[in-house]
Amino acid sequence: MLNFINGYSELGEEFGAFVNPEGFERPKMVAVNKELLKEIGIDAGSVSDDDLAEFLAGNKIAPTSKPFASVYSGHQFGGYSPRLGDGRALLLGEVVTGNDSVVDLQLKGAGLTPYSRMGDGRAVLRSVIREYLGSEAMFHLGIPTTRALSIVGSDHAVYRETTETGAIMGRVSKSHTRFGHFEYFHHNGRHDELQTLLDYTIERNFPEIKDEESKYDLFFYTVVKRTADLIAKWQCVGYTHGVMNTDNMSIVGDTIDYGPYGFMDNYESMYIPNHSDSFGRYAYAKQPQIGMWNLQCLGTALSSVITEESIQSILGEYPTFFNGSYIEGMAAKFGLLNITDEIVDFIFSTLKTLERNRADFTNFFRALSRFDGNGDCLAGFLKDEKARCEWVELYDGFLKLEDLATEERHEKMKSVNPKYILRNYMLQNAIEKAETGDFSEVERLHELFRKPFDEELEFEEYAVDSPDWGKKLVISCSS
Repeated sequence: MLNFINGYSELGEEFGAFVNPEGFERPKMVAVNKELLKEIGIDAGSVSDDDLAEFLAGNKIAPTSKPFASVYSGHQFGGYSPRLGDGRALLLGEVVTGNDSVVDLQLKGAGLTPYSRMGDGRAVLRSVIREYLGSEAMFHLGIPTTRALSIVGSDHAVYRETTETGAIMGRVSKSHTRFGHFEYFHHNGRHDELQTLLDYTIERNFPEIKDEESKYDLFFYTVVKRTADLIAKWQCVGYTHGVMNTDNMSIVGDTIDYGPYGFMDNYESMYIPNHSDSFGRYAYAKQPQIGMWNLQCLGTALSSVITEESIQSILGEYPTFFNGSYIEGMAAKFGLLNITDEIVDFIFSTLKTLERNRADFTNFFRALSRFDGNGDCLAGFLKDEKARCEWVELYDGFLKLEDLATEERHEKMKSVNPKYILRNYMLQNAIEKAETGDFSEVERLHELFRKPFDEELEFEEYAVDSPDWGKKLVISCSS
């Protein structure tokens, strides 16, 4: 079905283990991303659903595939875990896409590996739906991410807090290598393997620097910049990852591992979607500093090939990278292009105002995209009339310094302020239906979030604030 190359698994047995997926009896296709399927070289019209399900459940292995579970370590909630690895994920191999890029195809939930620890190697339907919809929503918001290819369902029972239904997700990524891969080899004193991994990663994912004399320094510099840019983009859409452990940080700067994530409803700087994060380590407002902390861990892991002086110098660029990307992104949400210190102060003071008013983050900025000078569109968000009038006067003054016609500004703002965001209550509704065998809401949300910035009247019901019960949802890590 696909012609795989196996660059990662051919690095050597020190990098993981060859493991055949366990698959499912009587697998069934629940969802498939036909656009992505075609991109990796499979025409959905040329293969039956049954054959596709057999392949994407891992029941049938392509002759060129060598399923592989990689080993890594990582810092989890601040503490070092020396041996983690792909406990329920298997890399089928790498595929050359239609535009000549190379991507990984991985199955998540395909059974036990040597790194499953006390787990069963399985994923449950609810968590697979969350990742499938979450990663595609992020992609269409323009945020770097792994992508969801498929959901294969089953009658297989999986035991978590209760008995649930097992599922397998097909995941496509530019790379599944994490900060934790480098940590594993560094902390085990295996510097030859670390350099092998580093050279492989640069060759495949950072080819523009492979011939540079200081390529390892440039590699770290690029990872720092991409990570800062990624987290800035998260902040601009109110996305909170939930578990920013170093083993959940992609070396190529993509969002990876959609567990207990959430998009904010009301603006809340200390928003915490993960019910296990009782101390708020990974709260929304803390994500930028956690990004820096994780990069420091990566810098330590690279200390056998980069000098300490260079590591610290590169890390010192992180605040500049993050602040520049974040302020530019937030200013665009306000329709402000000429960024000054006064505008930066205005942005942060507005966020505090939104928090005091418990205003919906996404809907406030979408409403602002219709601002015509009188502020009526903001009455539901900035409830005190006097304070609202003062804010409107200040904002309108900034707009008058811009060289943009009102209609052009509206269009630009609507292109960065989504009308629709994937809220936890939407996911919960889709999951509850899916658990009865009705996947229509999964399909509907997948279609909706292909165009999150568009005005689509048939989806208008998804553009309102979350119901009160939806705002109180917190998510479990168990999957």
